[in-house]
Amino acid sequence: MTKATLALLIHGGTENWSPARWKARFDAVCADRAVHLLPDLALDPAKVGYAAVWKPQPGELAGFPNLQVIFNLGAGVDALIADPTLPKLPLVRVAVDDLTRRMTEYVVLHVLAHHRQERYLRDSQRDKNWAPKYQWPASAISVGIMGLGNLGADAAAALKHLGFRVSGWSRSAKQISGINCFHGGAGLEPFLRQTHILVCLLPLTAATRHILNRKLFAMLDRTGPLGAPVVINAGRGGLQNEAELLDCLNDGALGAATLDVFETEPLPPDSPFWSHPKVTLTPHNAADTDPDAISRYVADQIARHERGQPLHNVVDMTRGY
Repeated sequence: MTKATLALLIHGGTENWSPARWKARFDAVCADRAVHLLPDLALDPAKVGYAAVWKPQPGELAGFPNLQVIFNLGAGVDALIADPTLPKLPLVRVAVDDLTRRMTEYVVLHVLAHHRQERYLRDSQRDKNWAPKYQWPASAISVGIMGLGNLGADAAAALKHLGFRVSGWSRSAKQISGINCFHGGAGLEPFLRQTHILVCLLPLTAATRHILNRKLFAMLDRTGPLGAPVVINAGRGGLQNEAELLDCLNDGALGAATLDVFETEPLPPDSPFWSHPKVTLTPHNAADTDPDAISRYVADQIARHERGQPLHNVVDMTRGY
């Protein structure tokens, strides 16, 4: 029996999101089924059973009458959920060890950069200034992670191993060995009051949009050795109120920020974030997905589905993640 076609719909623009590169990986792991890169005018939409997508435009998935499952090739699904024409089918999010490890690398790198005063040291190098400052231990810094899914839990464990005091906050109660976990509305302020470096890995939902705002920043602990709180956002751009974030950097309510995501991407050339002296900016590559790992993940999920087994990591559309 002919197996259902897998359609790839990828809007990228960067090297890692080259559609041809992804097509080659899927051809290799799905050698027993047709794989088509959209748009493809020669493809019969009725033959498409699966879609693997990245940043599809609204309406692009509505024309496949026999579609069974949609696979999102990145971690965030907010753009897909916002599409009112999205077929009411299982939407599967990516959850692979490679992506988790990459995010943990990013979080640890930037927590350490703030902790070890990297910006000051690089400025000193530029100015040929041999003037080391006192360096406090990791145990003097409290790192708080918002979002305790696979990504947040792994990053928390790595930071704990390095000696930081680590806590976490999530919508529902979680238990992670060695991590002080808070949850829900009642737990948010106590969590923030003890946090020097705030790491945000939340999904973007109606409840979390612009959660990174002045009111929240004002609750962060200002008594730590950094002098003022630091924010690291590697979740979604819509989590941050960018006007209030900039104001807080300018007036000292925040000491620094590392930002991997923005409300408008690519970030416009005239954005003040590019040249802000307190901002470390990266181009949404904190956990850039590996085509090899993700294509194998999708192929395995399709095989499970065709054996009648349940899919893993299906998005709860009511929660948004």
